[in-house]
Amino acid sequence: MIMKVKDCMCQEVACVNPNNTIKDCATIMSDKHVGCIPVCDNTQNVVGLVTDRDIILRGIACNKDVNTTPVSDIMTTKVCCCNPNTDITEAERLMSENQVKRIPVVDNNKIVGILTLGDLSANTQVSDKSVSDTLNNICGCDEKNAE
Repeated sequence: MIMKVKDCMCQEVACVNPNNTIKDCATIMSDKHVGCIPVCDNTQNVVGLVTDRDIILRGIACNKDVNTTPVSDIMTTKVCCCNPNTDITEAERLMSENQVKRIPVVDNNKIVGILTLGDLSANTQVSDKSVSDTLNNICGCDEKNAE
C-alpha cells in the first residue's frame, strides 16, 4: 500500500490572513507551539507562509514594527504545496527540492492540513532512512560534508 499525505498530515492548522500583524502571527505560533503559519485569503486559499525564521530575519532584524506590520510584508509567497492524495515519497521529494521542512496541504486550493518533517518522523510507516535522506536533502548536509 502506498502511503498518502492524508495519512500523515496534521489536520488542525492555524492560519492568518495577509493583514494580520507580525505580532498576531507570533502569538498564534506561541499558543499553538508551531514554527510556521500558512497565510490564507478570505476563501482559505494559501497565499503565503510565515515561519519563525521569517519573523526574526524579515521582521525584527529589518526593524519592522511587529505591532503594525502585516505578515504580507514578511511572508514567503512562492509556497510549495501538495494535496492529501499525494504519495509520501512525492511529498518528501518536494520538501527536498524546495528545501522546506513543512508543506501546506491543499484540496481544491483550500488549506486542509500541513505536513511537516516531524509528522513524517513520528509515523512508524515512514522509514527512518527516508526521513533522514529528506532532512539531508533539505539542509544540504551531504554537500557540506563533501567539502
